Amino acid sequence: MGTRTLGRLQKVELREVWTSESSDFTPWLAQEENLKLLGEAIGIELELESQEKEVGPFRADILCKDTTTDNWVLIENQLERTDHSHLGQLLTYAAGLNAVTIVWIAERFTEEHRATLDWLNERTDEKINLFGLEIELWRIGDSPIAPKFNIISQPNDWSRTVQQAAAAGGEVSAHKQLQLKFWTAFKQYMEIEGSFIRCQKPLPQHWTNHAIGRSGVHLTSIVSLWNSETGVKGPEIRAELYMDGPSAKQEFASLEKQKEGIENALGFALTWHNTENKAMCRLYTRQNADFLNEALWPQQFEWLRRRLEIMHKVFGPIVKNMKLEATE
Repeated sequence: MGTRTLGRLQKVELREVWTSESSDFTPWLAQEENLKLLGEAIGIELELESQEKEVGPFRADILCKDTTTDNWVLIENQLERTDHSHLGQLLTYAAGLNAVTIVWIAERFTEEHRATLDWLNERTDEKINLFGLEIELWRIGDSPIAPKFNIISQPNDWSRTVQQAAAAGGEVSAHKQLQLKFWTAFKQYMEIEGSFIRCQKPLPQHWTNHAIGRSGVHLTSIVSLWNSETGVKGPEIRAELYMDGPSAKQEFASLEKQKEGIENALGFALTWHNTENKAMCRLYTRQNADFLNEALWPQQFEWLRRRLEIMHKVFGPIVKNMKLEATE
């Protein structure tokens, strides 16, 4: 077997590609494919809301939505090492926008600024999440230049979840702990299986959300002790398409007109749930399943994965087109 010749990674200075933060780097980062790359690094699917968003007398670089939760994501970027000025701007922007996720990108983080983000992540509740990332550029020989994001600081989701639940109502109940354990194991399962479905951070609750490519709509996995069809006690798992907001009813009606084609593409029927006095609508598929029995979790994980993946493939293009039509 012959010896293969391997290329050598060569680091490229950021200023060779982006001369200006505002006119070069920020517009590049705001492009859909680059926000996707950033989102993959921090585990959030991002949808651009605006660039240079006014916050009082300042302008934030990029404002996005987390399409899984519909919460705000604020991005501030630098082409050099971090400084006190940008740290102050981030906190000002966060207060002005009530942002729940703050992303600070720079060429290099000083030790004091990394420590500051770690300190803030330890002392804020789960509504505030701070990420620090260094960006690098690399090439091999004459290949195109490729960006790489390295996480320097991020929230500690597990400890935060337990602390927040305990602060809200004493110690976390055994049932809530089991829910947290279920979603933690499910998230790990999805990652091991290489599923394209992204799971939100595990929480001690009966549901977890998954992005589908736009705000206002997401997929949801649910474990429940009640049968959603009969309304009586009886454990089940569900996979849902959940819609909320001012256009939810209109979009539900649009989907309902395509019901036959949608269910044929899915390969299974859905329950179409449109509560008259609520803005939200949901379409779901269910199965009797006892999530209290940990021995049954592998089968339940597999059922949820298969349902979520086919629902994402069928509904993803449809809901994205509805979003585009609404903005034209």
